[in-house]
Amino acid sequence: MTTTDEAPWWRGAAIYQIYPRSFQDTDGDGIGDLAGITRRLDYVASLGVDAIWISPFFTSPMRDFGYDVSDYCDVDPIFGTLADFDALVERAHALGLKVIVDQVFAHTSDLHPWFAESRTGEEGDKADWYVWADPRPDGTPPNNWQSVFGGPAWTWDARRRQYYMHTFLKEQPQLNVHNPRVQDALLGVARFWLERGVDGFRLDALNHAMHDPQLRDNPPAPDNGQVRTRPFDYQIKRFSQSHPGVVDFIERIRALCDEYGVIHTVAEVGGDNAEAEMRAYISGDTRLDSAYGFDFLYAPDLTPQFVEQALARWPDDTAWPTWAFENHDAPRALSRWCGPAEADRFARFKLALLIGLPGNIMIYQGEELGLRQDEIPFELLRDPEAIANWPLTLSRDGARTPMPWTPSGGFTTGTPWLPQFADNLSRSIEAQAASDASQLNTTRRLLKFRRDTPPLRRGRLTRLSSEGPLLVFGREWASDLILCLFNFAADAIPVPDHLSGRVVLSVNDATETVLAGHSALLLRMDS
Repeated sequence: MTTTDEAPWWRGAAIYQIYPRSFQDTDGDGIGDLAGITRRLDYVASLGVDAIWISPFFTSPMRDFGYDVSDYCDVDPIFGTLADFDALVERAHALGLKVIVDQVFAHTSDLHPWFAESRTGEEGDKADWYVWADPRPDGTPPNNWQSVFGGPAWTWDARRRQYYMHTFLKEQPQLNVHNPRVQDALLGVARFWLERGVDGFRLDALNHAMHDPQLRDNPPAPDNGQVRTRPFDYQIKRFSQSHPGVVDFIERIRALCDEYGVIHTVAEVGGDNAEAEMRAYISGDTRLDSAYGFDFLYAPDLTPQFVEQALARWPDDTAWPTWAFENHDAPRALSRWCGPAEADRFARFKLALLIGLPGNIMIYQGEELGLRQDEIPFELLRDPEAIANWPLTLSRDGARTPMPWTPSGGFTTGTPWLPQFADNLSRSIEAQAASDASQLNTTRRLLKFRRDTPPLRRGRLTRLSSEGPLLVFGREWASDLILCLFNFAADAIPVPDHLSGRVVLSVNDATETVLAGHSALLLRMDS
């Protein structure tokens, strides 16, 4: 890494994820929309983030709430129009915010015209645009691959007298991205949004985009002692995903983006071999800029040793990770990592940790308020995975409830698509705005500190270690070294004698000599 200020805008960026259904409704139908995002962009800019990532708003039957796309190049009417999107981009850019949108390239909706044509027969123009296979001699699916949402990853289609593959819902047929014409069509989609002024793409489930053409059975996964709630968890996904050909497609995506200047590309990568795939997807100057996995998103506990292990997998700055503690698919971090009595303090602590991590960081809407996981009763669930796996569910709905703008809601004049509960309403933006000590204003201060501190935004990782409840790492840029100390325990611990420097940031009453419970201390190591 050079030590000049010439770096792309995304390097070290803080990115704010917006789940449009739950952000702000402007027409009273109980569902958030693009006009609502535009209306609230001043608030987002006030947080001090560099960019927004908007989850899918494309035309969709909403079986998986937008991740089942039936028209990649239009806005679903519940979210507005293309003109609304253009107005959003214009306003975001006026506020200095970059705009990143999702691209769902592994699958479409079964109502997409491509799939309608593909299922008509084996001789059509788009016959091989999806993953089709003949049944076994006994009529069963072609192999043992399983769906994330439960049951076989194959559904019989009587029109073709074949099975089609779907890693997720049966309404989300898998695209055959091995096919160059499919790649061309997907690149055309990306170009459509680039022409509308987007600044980047978050590439959904990218390692699911290609399968083993031989359709070999996945091997069984060893029992790791954890409760397995889905057939999907009983397999090593060696052949159903993560084909090495994805890298060639990535290079085509990068080449297209480079035509439009500094376009940020970040891949979502999960699975058994996520780390190696993330590195393959972002290595060199001809692939993606960054990738984020699931290190923290589903972690039941946050410990210094866990964080040390996660950071140790990215020991230098030749590859640029992205970190997230929360998103629309994962339970809220505070509900996983601490008890109710310590949640307010822990919220400040975990955000201090997040702003110290090397790479890019993502903040999910409401995380800046310290929102907890809402408990949705079964009869009000909307998430197909939560319904299918009840009661052993990750409860995505509980992290998707509408943003609490005011103590009474402020999200819609109608009935919200998911209920809002008193616990999180008490943490509304309006309720927190006036208090300098609130989680909202603490978030603003911490994000500003990260933005204004080159070692945190761009510096390399150094001096990584953990002992007991103490995590220590350094962030170094040129000759400027910031030492970051975190106490993961509820009780105070002394600052080790050999760790000294000038205090530049204290969170939760940390001092030069004592780290209070769940506190953070950042020291500048003067040369």
